Amino acid sequence: FLACGYIGSGRRADPDVIVEEMEVLITPKDLQDVRVLVTAGPTWEALDPVRHLANRSSGKMGYAVARNARRRGAHVTLISGPTALVPPRGVETLAVVNAREMEQAVVREATSSDVVVMAAAVGDFRPSDSLRHKIKRGRSDLELRLVPNPDILAKLGTLKGTRVLVGFAAETRDLVANARRKLQAKGVHVMVANDVTAEGAGFDVDTNIVTLIDRSGRVERLAKMSKDAVATAILDRVVELRGTRRDTRTLARQL
Repeated sequence: FLACGYIGSGRRADPDVIVEEMEVLITPKDLQDVRVLVTAGPTWEALDPVRHLANRSSGKMGYAVARNARRRGAHVTLISGPTALVPPRGVETLAVVNAREMEQAVVREATSSDVVVMAAAVGDFRPSDSLRHKIKRGRSDLELRLVPNPDILAKLGTLKGTRVLVGFAAETRDLVANARRKLQAKGVHVMVANDVTAEGAGFDVDTNIVTLIDRSGRVERLAKMSKDAVATAILDRVVELRGTRRDTRTLARQL
């Protein structure tokens, strides 16, 4: 509303919008026109109409990657599970709820993407049956049968194309060893590993402590930093990999 009570042009944009557009203006465009797909948030698997299985992911890491990729000039698509976050400006955001919905959206969008960053915490299992009506109290115990969800990251690793694939490994022990096994099994180029039991690196916080592991065996341990700074580090590695792969293809053509 304007001072006179009417609605129209003349209202100053919100400060957060102004600051974000300034960030876009001053950030080097090393991902100009690159098509980046990012996943974020948890997935929910329905037990009944009022309950679900989920995890504690807030989506903040994936949203930070999407926001920073847009600042660097990329065309960004964000596929998000249920979160309380506001979608980043200038980013196409697709909302999903469960793992199968995320799988369908990711496979569809990945075929036209140059970079895929799988930051979502996709549930590994879902109930074998989702009941039509609310489960009522009245029994001493309740047994649930779970079945595996699709392995979206592994499926992406088998798709044809030259895209750079970044995976995430949330671990509670043997961080590097488990992340390295996951990298090799899923066919990704970079694995972003974090110990979710460490202070400042778990779910629903504004900081993270990650280790970047790539196919060459390089292990880079980063200090605790904001998730925006972690997103910058991840995209720096993506830019590096794209440059290396481009140089390799150019050399092959010359030979």
